[in-house]
Amino acid sequence: MRRPGPLPAPTERAEPSPPADPEGLAPFEDEPRRRGSLLPFRQRHAEPEPGRESEPDRDASPVAGDAGERPTGWRDVWRASRARRRALRAEIRRFTARSRHRRMVWVVSLSALVLLVVGSVGAAYSPMFAVQNITVEGAATLDEAALQQALSAQMGRPLPLVDHSEVKAALVGFPLIETYTLEARPPHDLVLRIVERTPIGAVRSDAGFTVVDAAGVVMSTSEAEPAGLPIIEAKDGLTSSAFAAAGQVLRSLPETVHVLVASVKATTPDDVTLVLRDGTQVLWGSAEDSAKKSTVLLAAPDGYAFYDVSSPGAITVR
Repeated sequence: MRRPGPLPAPTERAEPSPPADPEGLAPFEDEPRRRGSLLPFRQRHAEPEPGRESEPDRDASPVAGDAGERPTGWRDVWRASRARRRALRAEIRRFTARSRHRRMVWVVSLSALVLLVVGSVGAAYSPMFAVQNITVEGAATLDEAALQQALSAQMGRPLPLVDHSEVKAALVGFPLIETYTLEARPPHDLVLRIVERTPIGAVRSDAGFTVVDAAGVVMSTSEAEPAGLPIIEAKDGLTSSAFAAAGQVLRSLPETVHVLVASVKATTPDDVTLVLRDGTQVLWGSAEDSAKKSTVLLAAPDGYAFYDVSSPGAITVR
């Protein structure tokens, strides 16, 4: 069998010359463009290595027509905007939590205070605090039952609504009251504190003897001379300055001296004269320094018919 002869050597094939550039460009200027266009083609059609999955081309941009992809619409923009607003609000709440807590504490405290004040005022003006008991304090000569009856119009009224003008008008009928005060004691008590007028003497009149206080207010009138009270003789009557001075002197006397006085005479505010029950006369002068004059009179020696204490620093007797 004949052995075949050697194969002929391959002949080199001449590469086809590039087509003529109608625009007159050189062939090498188009070479990078052709090379760049081959690379994506080779990557897309290259066979994956065994045991290794092919990875998607990250440089390739998504195309609206690919499977699983859809174009961005107004709903996507709206959802993204809403998510951004929610995140912004969450951040604002987180950074303002302390100030909101402090503001809430102030609001709650002020609301509680307002409710307390409104509730207290409402309860005070409600029947829950109506007057049910009237108590009289300081009455020695006056009848407490008569005073309570005079104030009976205030029964059933809330304590803040007690009419003070009505109370004053009702107490005018009691001339022995010099001053008074009203005190509300919740829930139902109304207290009337009075200071009675102190009689200092009596004045002779056509009706008999009129008992008066230091202000000249008539307290009572009787035909008989009142026991234990001096008789006051003042020029121009109860409204004169002489009577006012005599009244101040009698009111300032201590009890040990007051019980010794039988009568008082005054023509001017500076010549008040006391006549004691044993007939002794005491020139008192004005109402000034009455306490010191009383001390000097009590310390003076007995047995004289006239004492001048108008100048307490230099007493005169005869």
